[in-house]
Amino acid sequence: MNTLIAIGAGVAVLGALGAGIGIGIATGKATEAMARQPEAEGKITKALILGCALAEATAIYGFVVALMIIIMLK
Repeated sequence: MNTLIAIGAGVAVLGALGAGIGIGIATGKATEAMARQPEAEGKITKALILGCALAEATAIYGFVVALMIIIMLK
């Protein structure tokens, strides 16, 4: 039973992998956009921060689900 709990928690945390990849791609594209149009830096930064926050929230939800799986099923 403990093995299944560990596997379930590991799968739940996989959302952090997607969030990390997404934040990395978004940061790269924002840097490219700022290099091409420096005058739009403020707008690009605001959109980047909002997108990163939403992606990070997804990772946090996965972490919370993993903790709930571990705590509730022991």
